[in-house]
Amino acid sequence: MMKRFAMGIFPALILFMFGVAGAVRAADAAKPNVIFIMTDDQGSVDAGCYGSKDLVTPAMDKLAAQGVRFTQFYSGAPVCSPSRAALLTGRYPWLVGMPNNGPGPPSEAADQLDTLTGAGLTAGETTLADMFRAAGYATAHIGKWHLGSGQGHKPLDHGFDYSFGFMGGCIDNYTHFFYWDGPNRHDLWENNKRVYMPGRFFPDLMVEKAEAFIGGHRDRPFFMYFAMNMPHYPYQGDTNWIRYYHNSPYPRNLYAAFISTLDDRIGRLMKYLDDSGLRDNTIIVFQSDNGHSVEERAHRGGGSSGPYRGAKFSLFEGGIRLPAMISWPGHLPEGQVRTQVAHGCDWMPTLAGLCGVPLPNAKLNGESLVPVINSAEAPSPHDVLLWRLGDQWAIRQGPWKLLHKPNDDADVRKLADDDKVWFLANVDDDPGEQTNLANSHPEIVERLRKLAPPEFPQ
Repeated sequence: MMKRFAMGIFPALILFMFGVAGAVRAADAAKPNVIFIMTDDQGSVDAGCYGSKDLVTPAMDKLAAQGVRFTQFYSGAPVCSPSRAALLTGRYPWLVGMPNNGPGPPSEAADQLDTLTGAGLTAGETTLADMFRAAGYATAHIGKWHLGSGQGHKPLDHGFDYSFGFMGGCIDNYTHFFYWDGPNRHDLWENNKRVYMPGRFFPDLMVEKAEAFIGGHRDRPFFMYFAMNMPHYPYQGDTNWIRYYHNSPYPRNLYAAFISTLDDRIGRLMKYLDDSGLRDNTIIVFQSDNGHSVEERAHRGGGSSGPYRGAKFSLFEGGIRLPAMISWPGHLPEGQVRTQVAHGCDWMPTLAGLCGVPLPNAKLNGESLVPVINSAEAPSPHDVLLWRLGDQWAIRQGPWKLLHKPNDDADVRKLADDDKVWFLANVDDDPGEQTNLANSHPEIVERLRKLAPPEFPQ
């Protein structure tokens, strides 16, 4: 009798298990996809939707029209690596092993990243990819990494199922060699193995790899970190855009051509989502990592901070107050602007809330922006925000922002001697940070200094 019972119960149990598994897959499939588009060295106002009159950016403008655009959004840092670490972990970058830019690319001797050691994003730190993979998502990194390439620091070590791109800070888009100094190093990798695709324009390769990944994962939700390397130097815009901006002043013409080249690739990716019927079930997040570059390799400029002071490497507004948008048609407000203060660390709790996935067991510095996204009347979730890059640090509370040893390399009006240690601005009244109020409000300087962590230099 027991045998007959077992023969009857096991098939039923198997059918039940398959039914549960099917229900789980169906529930997972109902979750929205997420694509995080991060641009590289895009200036504070360098898109039509942010007020630029000379740039052609229809894809970015469409994202703004289909979603919510932030006007007081701050990156985690004024340079690449720590900014990326902040958005991926929801934590301040100096807490996750990225106080400054990450290491350069591997040497030519390495064919596989698994053999390497070195510094990078703290091994074991939980990322957006870890969070989404634990919730059943397929995960992909496509584009720039710059968070380390040694053991424990690679994209595949931080929750990504698939990775295609480069490990260092920048490459030539056609040869895929590190664009910095010698010796020349080839820096193109797919799933930890060096790959060679000479002559192929890297942003086109990014779109192709993104389309292939999306097409291969239509049966389950996916999270894609689409980390573009534009408009970071070298400025290598499409020929049609170089001709279009021919009469723009140098170096704005080179930068503008690269911005429109960037916008074209965003447009191609969005068209693929539309044509695949996936757009309405895909959340798109868009953010620049830091302000525009004024380095020699960037022709000393080309980008714009608009009314804001500073650029890349600076904790003045132009280095950290940047374009940021979120779009999910039919689910989030469309064509709206939010003026509340927000931060790159906020994306992890925000996306967890929107997608209904559990947050990691970590002490986050970010806060959910869901109430702000849904209402222009909701308060900012932040009382205090912090930034640090070397001896340079800043703290904002309400309208007040205190900077320690500020950098103003992009500013034609150089800092006076009295401004080089402490600089206090009321950002609401003076968003361009032109007037230092430190001497007239010493009590506010002292209050903000006391809010800084003890490891911040005084």
